[in-house]
Amino acid sequence: MLKPTLSPAEVKALKKMLSEAKNVVLTCHTSPDGDAIGSCLAMQEYLVRRGKQATVIVPNYFPDFLRWMNGADKIIQYNRNYTLAKTLIANADLVVCMDFNEPSRIDEMQTPFRFIRGHKLMIDHHENPDTSLCDLTLSRPEMSSTCELLFRIFVALDDLGNVNRHAAEDLYAGMCTDTGRFTYNSNNPEIFNIIAELMRKGIDKDRIIRNIYNQNTEGRYRLMGYILYEKLIVMHDLHASIFSVTKDELQQFHYLKGDAEGIVNMPLEIRGQKLSIALREDTEKPQICVSIRSYDDFPANEMAERFFNGGGHFNAAGGRLFCPMDEAVEIAKQAVEAYRELLTRDDNTTEN
Repeated sequence: MLKPTLSPAEVKALKKMLSEAKNVVLTCHTSPDGDAIGSCLAMQEYLVRRGKQATVIVPNYFPDFLRWMNGADKIIQYNRNYTLAKTLIANADLVVCMDFNEPSRIDEMQTPFRFIRGHKLMIDHHENPDTSLCDLTLSRPEMSSTCELLFRIFVALDDLGNVNRHAAEDLYAGMCTDTGRFTYNSNNPEIFNIIAELMRKGIDKDRIIRNIYNQNTEGRYRLMGYILYEKLIVMHDLHASIFSVTKDELQQFHYLKGDAEGIVNMPLEIRGQKLSIALREDTEKPQICVSIRSYDDFPANEMAERFFNGGGHFNAAGGRLFCPMDEAVEIAKQAVEAYRELLTRDDNTTEN
């Protein structure tokens, strides 16, 4: 049995909101990942089975390795079809905000979002949610993923019967990607009870993992090799690594959205490393995307907020810089140096 996730008042409010809604829009943060797309599509499957009209609208492009999911081909990208997206958002009587906690996370979609006439519901697991954003906020930062939270919500609604195999696949994909295939933020035994329930829905977890992780382009592997051989700065004394990649370098390897996904985790496989920082020049906007990953007691989210205009989870965070790449690298080095004491607290460590 799973521990109760929602209070009786939250269950009552959510049931009322869902029962009254007929035309629903589901959305998520910009540059959607597996948890964002998975939670949106799973909620869409659930709502359709309950007789609702449900549409997924995302701010911009999402990675090709998520396009195997049922319904992914019908997702509307706001930046490519904003006229239709604005109309759908304006006509919705419920907008569900999946996997984001503040309006800045949806970029250009903030404009139509401000004029929503219907109700707004947040389902998210990031810290410090903007509770003024939605009429009902279901935020659980202790959860591994929004998909884990969404499954628990279905349990709280006593409505797992309306969770079909496709929704179960989406939920597993989101949980899997947001925990690095269950290698971090996944020590709660209940997570594996959830996986067992999803398997009882008929999912093939091995196939899902292949669909996500075994669909890489040749360019991705050549890009990984280039980054690890040419660009990786390993600061052994500080147990930290930094790498940067420019837009021109990405283009050399025929970069597709998602090709750089997960590379930030790889330096943490080096013995003794506690922190990895990736700096990637955006191919669409004049900005540098920052990804931070850490182990154990290192607060990646705090570093992201202090140095990179961002935030996130304790061991997985991100941000943005608006400067040349050489300056961004120096900022990253300064950020690492600022945490020298924490990073070197146990210099006898020989294993991660």
